[in-house]
Amino acid sequence: MIRLNIIVPCYNPSKDWEKALIARFKAFQNHAAGLQAQISLIVVDDGSSRNNNPAAFQTIEQEIASAKVVHYTENRGKGFALRQGVAASDADFHLVTDIDFPYTQDSMLRIASVVMEKGGIAAGNRDTAYYDKVPAFRRWLSRSLRWLLRNIFHQPIDDSQCGLKAFDQAGRAVFLQTGIDRFLFDLEFLMLANGKVTITPVPVQLREGVVFSKVGWKILATEGRNFLFLLFRSWKKSIWP
Repeated sequence: MIRLNIIVPCYNPSKDWEKALIARFKAFQNHAAGLQAQISLIVVDDGSSRNNNPAAFQTIEQEIASAKVVHYTENRGKGFALRQGVAASDADFHLVTDIDFPYTQDSMLRIASVVMEKGGIAAGNRDTAYYDKVPAFRRWLSRSLRWLLRNIFHQPIDDSQCGLKAFDQAGRAVFLQTGIDRFLFDLEFLMLANGKVTITPVPVQLREGVVFSKVGWKILATEGRNFLFLLFRSWKKSIWP
């Protein structure tokens, strides 16, 4: 049977997070029964210092057959965490998302179905309704990045930061080549994959009730440096392909 692993990072989650994760994972398993795939879960504890009770991780492993938990003590960032989870995944296909499963079950099912049908990478692409649900600053930031990806980076997909993607073994190999530890690993992944594996955009929608975390200035400063690094690498590649 085809195997699909869902991989999520965990950093200082909210109270009773494991109960919500188990419920949403099992709901997706039922929703995706038509895929005829064995679906399991990998949770990566990214050096959490809050609500990381070992009993919570044990509950996940007890409630979800073949679930894995990856631990390390130092917080490194979402990109680093997902690389550890993808490295630990031995499935045929791999789906990365956030611990609160922020996209609808239909969106997750579309992503999984497309990657199983076409291979390569299935990348979530958020529609304009997404911007009605996010804070103004995050909306401006996301739209600005999408403009840069279209007009400066000339990327085939401009929604790099949609946190829902799936990929096959070829995509996995590219994902493990990324080096950015925090949020712009998504952009780095798609840039590295461009021209190497098929990248298919898939329309996705947020589920109701998603709560967005704040984007602090420290994060913006770090990601600003990462963005300049990717811009320089892109320019260098265009000069010396």
